[in-house]
Amino acid sequence: MNEVIARAAPGFRPRVAMILGSGLGGFVEEVKQIAAIPYADLPGFPPTTVGGHAGRLVLGHVGPTPVAVLQGRAHYYERGRADEMRSAIQVMAELGCEALLQTNAAGSLRLDMPPGSVMAIGDHINFAGINPLFGIGPGNSRFVDMVDAYDPALRKKLMEAAKVANVLCHEGVYIFFSGPSFETPAEIRAARVLGADAVGMSTAPETILARHAGMKVVALSLMTNYAAGLVPGALGHDHTIAVASAASGNVARLLRAFLERYE
Repeated sequence: MNEVIARAAPGFRPRVAMILGSGLGGFVEEVKQIAAIPYADLPGFPPTTVGGHAGRLVLGHVGPTPVAVLQGRAHYYERGRADEMRSAIQVMAELGCEALLQTNAAGSLRLDMPPGSVMAIGDHINFAGINPLFGIGPGNSRFVDMVDAYDPALRKKLMEAAKVANVLCHEGVYIFFSGPSFETPAEIRAARVLGADAVGMSTAPETILARHAGMKVVALSLMTNYAAGLVPGALGHDHTIAVASAASGNVARLLRAFLERYE
């Protein structure tokens, strides 16, 4: 286990690791904290350069569930590395986390999923074509099975938690683009043909890394806008943060209900 974490929280064994996406870092207020450690103090953890990503590891409990909360992620587009979160996720597995709960801000490809809606991810399309396991070897561990990468049993629990929290939660397919530019209307039309329901610039690499580390994955997207070309108007990250912050209360209730019933 990472020595910095061991000193900050002796004997602490989280069961669930969380990654909080753009504008959703405020969920740490729901955590009964034991320790909070800046990524800069943790060897191998990435620098974060995007607004809405604080770059801290928060350890504690939500209800009875011990959690390790990654308050922000690094993205492929920040430094051109698909494996930016490899060390962080590996440390989560070494701490004892059996599952990775991810959140992200996404663009909706469905008119019945307006900004402010939430969607449980059932599968993803890696449209960017990059993979965080490039260069890993030797041996066969790099050939990770991605069937049911988003664990069906955990997704069922997430949907049940949404009902408890009185939050309408859709299910769908997330498509990963590298960013940082937003997608073109033509790319969004192609994504819809491929069967995607939401689009974003994260999550897929972390899911691959978590599966490689032997962790189960469950993920939730918050729709912060309609994707390019679906409705008139320009896209921007400031808008993403604003909508995510406004809808963060619903997301927090859903995540809290999920974690309180995780056992």
